[in-house]
Amino acid sequence: MDDRIVQFIAGLRAAGVRVSLAESADAMRATGFIGVLNRAAFKNALRTTLIKEHKDEIIFDKLFPLYFGAGGPPFIPPEEALSEDQRKMLEAALRALAGELSRLLEMLARGQNPTPEQMQQWARQAGANRMRRPEQQSWLTREMLRQMGLEDLVEQIERLMEQLRQMGMTPEGQQAVWQLLAANREALLQQAQQFAGQQIAEQMAGQGRERVDEQALMQTPFSELTQTEARQLRHLVTRLAAKLRSRAALRQKKGSGKTLDAKTTLRANLRTAGVPFDLHFKKRHLKPKFALVCDMSESMHTVIEFMLRLMYEMQDQVGKARSFGFYDHLEEVSEEFHQNLPDAAIALARHRFPHVPYGTDLGHCLGVFHANHLDALDRRTTLIFLGDARNNENPPRLELFEQLKRRARRVVWFNPEPRWQWGQWDPGSGSSDMLKYAALCDATHPVSNLAELADAVDKLFTTR
Repeated sequence: MDDRIVQFIAGLRAAGVRVSLAESADAMRATGFIGVLNRAAFKNALRTTLIKEHKDEIIFDKLFPLYFGAGGPPFIPPEEALSEDQRKMLEAALRALAGELSRLLEMLARGQNPTPEQMQQWARQAGANRMRRPEQQSWLTREMLRQMGLEDLVEQIERLMEQLRQMGMTPEGQQAVWQLLAANREALLQQAQQFAGQQIAEQMAGQGRERVDEQALMQTPFSELTQTEARQLRHLVTRLAAKLRSRAALRQKKGSGKTLDAKTTLRANLRTAGVPFDLHFKKRHLKPKFALVCDMSESMHTVIEFMLRLMYEMQDQVGKARSFGFYDHLEEVSEEFHQNLPDAAIALARHRFPHVPYGTDLGHCLGVFHANHLDALDRRTTLIFLGDARNNENPPRLELFEQLKRRARRVVWFNPEPRWQWGQWDPGSGSSDMLKYAALCDATHPVSNLAELADAVDKLFTTR
């Protein structure tokens, strides 16, 4: 336990908490006297000896469960939840489906806890060695579960339950098996969460107070940025946009060659019988035109801010742009977005879209856009949607989306969720319509972090 406390103190220091050697010694003496059986007293002893400022208590509370978590409950063995006949039938069903079911489902059904080596492998495949902050625990947990194969678990459980029904298991037996699998699945989630926290704790303890790598920061999901990291990224955006702006300007310069306007040339030279013969060239409109449609849900505010910051820095490379916000209704917000700095623009626009539980209705908003704002689209305009396409089970109105596509030059979708979440059900907002919309888009881009967002914005100026 002393080693764990030393690692915890190193983690506090890495997070910016000042802890002296004397305070570290006090923590060792206090916890040695109190012991670890009373978790609340143990935590209070560490807090009292290590924390001097109120602002550091938040960091302490975030880090403590990473270093001193309960470890997650063990799996329930079938012997404790099923009768002997039910266990035999379950084992027979597993053998009958051998090769069709994942190793994960077999472990859950047989009550076999994952080994430390398996957890370490899943964590490594999920990128645990890049995790440096407590806020990344939930993300690392999700990635570990994905490496385990949790995405396919529901379908496989249904296949197993169907096999049990065909073998004649009673409804009561099926319910008992279902409850066993559900309980062990929940235990697995808690084990993965605790293991992810331990991995991050070890990384933090080893990193000291070294400067955060900018590239790693650009890869951090917007949803997991701390306030300090968000401020760092805002400074980074200006330099990043300068590179994108230079590349866009260079592409326009390369494509600025003259094109003969034969019709105008002939008409102009008729008046002088071609003496002298003057050539006329077409004026090329190389700068793109955009119509930006943003989801104004609370979960979207950070990605919208950084999207606006990039577009604000790139505005000299844009021919014309109009902006719209949508939630349970749609309004044009071009004035707010184009005449204010990004943070002020979002604050002004948010007042026009008050939060309503389960309020997002893109299908309805597409109808409003089609009825009132078709003048924003023409054959030179790229229509950009920025949102997660979670529509609270409302009709997606794909026919309207397709009509807008026919009127615009291109339709592009920026989604802050990773691709593997597109189309996945979410308890907060229901099903995702992203795959339905994606089939009608010319391009789709995940923009969960600044690196992905910058790449997607760069492609707006690349693709013609």
